[in-house]
Amino acid sequence: SEEEDQERLLHYWQDVARGHQVEVPRDMAGPIQQLTTNNDGTQDRQPVPSTLIIRKEKCGTVLYEKRHYEKAYWACITIQEETYEQSICHGFMKLMRYICQQNSSGSYLGMTIPIVTVVRTDEAHTALSQAVTVAYYLPPEFQGQPPQPFDGDIIIEEWPATIIYARAFSGATNEQTILNEINVLADILESPGIFLSDSFIVASYSSPADANRRNEIWFLERP
Repeated sequence: SEEEDQERLLHYWQDVARGHQVEVPRDMAGPIQQLTTNNDGTQDRQPVPSTLIIRKEKCGTVLYEKRHYEKAYWACITIQEETYEQSICHGFMKLMRYICQQNSSGSYLGMTIPIVTVVRTDEAHTALSQAVTVAYYLPPEFQGQPPQPFDGDIIIEEWPATIIYARAFSGATNEQTILNEINVLADILESPGIFLSDSFIVASYSSPADANRRNEIWFLERP
């Protein structure tokens, strides 16, 4: 039955979240069910539109991609928990509620990927700041008139057009893996002057409950 499905999903998310010391409240059962149902093939996750400028490969492995993203509206929430994982879990849960009807249009907005997290580091890339911004790209049909969130912590922001350098990685995202990935891409690019040195984006193409997450680290080209 649908109720049993909802329970099963809620317990699954609760178990995963507990691994990061995060409690998933009961009222998340609806949004989790909705996102999962709507993503089982009936409605695909819409990718954030981008244009590939260059793909840099070495021995058949993609080192990075350089892409252009148009200016667009994103729903953003800045959150500061004890760990990075806790912050993205809490941020994602709040955004899920917004996507699943807690917005001025009263409708399910549809899932877009990636969900991105803006992280800030010190100049030497040895530490992440605790506050992170989790953001959801509004689907094209809502770009003209973004539905307003009921949650006062969520802000609709227009992000300018930007060029990014993206490198893929999989698995868990925590302070250590993110700093490692930042340093790997910085070494590959070899020219620190071309990108912002203290703000980076972690792009996630699967939900925080997914053990083998597909991610990218994005460097933002200096304007």
